[in-house]
Amino acid sequence: MRVLRCCLTILAVAVAFMLPLGKGVALAQSGAEEVRPEISGDPNKPRRHFRVRRAAVLGKEEANQVYRGLKGLLAKSYGESGDPVAEDYQNWQIYNDAPYRSSTHGQRYVNNFANDIAKAYSKYEKAGKLPPGSIVVKDSFSVTEDGDMRPGPFFIMRKMETGFNYVSGDWQYSMIMPGGEVFGVTKGVNSERVKYCIGCHLAQEANDHLYFLPKDYRLQLGE
Repeated sequence: MRVLRCCLTILAVAVAFMLPLGKGVALAQSGAEEVRPEISGDPNKPRRHFRVRRAAVLGKEEANQVYRGLKGLLAKSYGESGDPVAEDYQNWQIYNDAPYRSSTHGQRYVNNFANDIAKAYSKYEKAGKLPPGSIVVKDSFSVTEDGDMRPGPFFIMRKMETGFNYVSGDWQYSMIMPGGEVFGVTKGVNSERVKYCIGCHLAQEANDHLYFLPKDYRLQLGE
């Protein structure tokens, strides 16, 4: 564990200063070869997110340290997509006190943000249905037991107007790759690639298709 902490410290500091560390912090570029590692199955009709092998277990302090080193790089790379959400999301409310490992996102470490329209998200399971215009996002990164650290995809849920898509609860899903490529958008570019998002979130239909972060990571922001 001490060796892992040392590796993470070096990596986080190096990323913060944009030092070239090779594949451990390399951003994925456009193209099928780079898309494949982030999903499982046919890259045009994936079944789920690719699971990070030998994912490290980080404490809150360690996870925050890594994220502080990566957050500027994540915002810059996601912003290459041209999506205004990717360019602005780090100015929104964050709902966790540290990045947490998400099994539904392939054991990557993620953070939950939401825009002002989605402020009821702070009530978590009591949030009810969020109104149109609500946007909930996750940025992500992975860390393995040997200290390999990689920026991960950016996940966006936009609540559209009633009637947009009954099965998805009128949510539009978007996924942006670490290098800025738009992987897929519901009823948009490469829509087939993000159908698995709809299927996964359908299990949370009673909660407006939303999964909420672990209780011990939640910020209590009140009404």
